[in-house]
Amino acid sequence: MKVILTHEVSKLGTAGDVVDVKDGYARNYLLPRNLATPWTKGGQKQVEAISRARETRAVKSLEDAQQLKGNVEAATINLSARAGESGRLFGAVTTAEIADAVAAAGAGTIDRRAIVVTQPIRSTGPAQVEVRLHPEVVATVNLNVVPAR
Repeated sequence: MKVILTHEVSKLGTAGDVVDVKDGYARNYLLPRNLATPWTKGGQKQVEAISRARETRAVKSLEDAQQLKGNVEAATINLSARAGESGRLFGAVTTAEIADAVAAAGAGTIDRRAIVVTQPIRSTGPAQVEVRLHPEVVATVNLNVVPAR
């Protein structure tokens, strides 16, 4: 089945790409989660609109991405989360919380969809996550998860 991606899907493509996937993957995963729409002949206009929106959201140049990378990597981001007595969190730290903490620390504004959390952060203490700022620039964010008072 041919679909148009509306959001970035890891190991498949970015928003605006037209990809050919198996029918079950499209019906059961991509379409219900609004990650893709079925491809039609009139879908080319939608592809162009998605690519224009992606360009406005993305960091415009490589220099800006490298400067943002320097700001993000230089700062240690403190993130408070509800935790039990043993230091285990009630739930996990989300990408939106990480993006808000980076912005609150003054390190810059990043899109929550660009944050890659390889393992869920479920305890207090130091943690690291990656941020894809540009196709060629990946920054590492140093988090310090502290219990909320």
